[in-house]
Amino acid sequence: MNTLLEKTGFWLARYLQKEVKGYKPSSTSDVSKLKKCLRPADILLLEGNLRISVAIKYLTQSTWSHAAFYAGSLDGTDDPNCLIEADTLHGVTAVPLSKYAGQHTRICRPIGLTEEDAQKIIGFMSDKIGMTYDMKNAFDLMRYLLPQPPVPAHWRRRMLALGSGDPTRAICSTLIAQAFQYIQYPILPDISSIKGDDNSVREILHIRHHSLFTPRDFDISPYFQIIKPTIEANFDYKKLEWSEGE
Repeated sequence: MNTLLEKTGFWLARYLQKEVKGYKPSSTSDVSKLKKCLRPADILLLEGNLRISVAIKYLTQSTWSHAAFYAGSLDGTDDPNCLIEADTLHGVTAVPLSKYAGQHTRICRPIGLTEEDAQKIIGFMSDKIGMTYDMKNAFDLMRYLLPQPPVPAHWRRRMLALGSGDPTRAICSTLIAQAFQYIQYPILPDISSIKGDDNSVREILHIRHHSLFTPRDFDISPYFQIIKPTIEANFDYKKLEWSEGE
């Protein structure tokens, strides 16, 4: 039975990692500009052009289907592995930035992160390289590849949290969420208010379980800054060349 499940899981992983025919990114990323902008501990969000991307974008009602962690150069090659990510086929691996050349991306940067905590997160993520992907989650996602799957909006986030919960397995955004929770850096915590004796109000943050985090949460988090390479490269609209035709 385990062998059958493993074979089915491998087939499913290969199927989900196939590119969608006719995909055209809404924007493209110049790798050289990305490289100049990225800093260790940044999160790189990707629109994605895979079958699994369709399900994740539907369930999260978001542009983003995948999140990768920028650790900085992990080897001394010309095209170094610098992103740590999890995918259905390979599990947690380190990959070069060139893998996502020409894809629509967004950089999310944790604000005020100390160098010490940045190194802790990088160490946490590096230690996870080699983990396998949570295929229970992939089986769940498979059900939502229909054009309009009948899933109420308030259930969709939960659909991405149906993984096995096995600590030796990972999903891209949940693994990164774990890393930031490791140093108690907020992403989208639950917030409650407590009124003091002097009528002052204090906000108390409550950690949300890492399995509930999706790639879009880093985009909408008030604690991460959005970095756009074109703007960082001294964008000047006066220097643009426009076609004279229609």
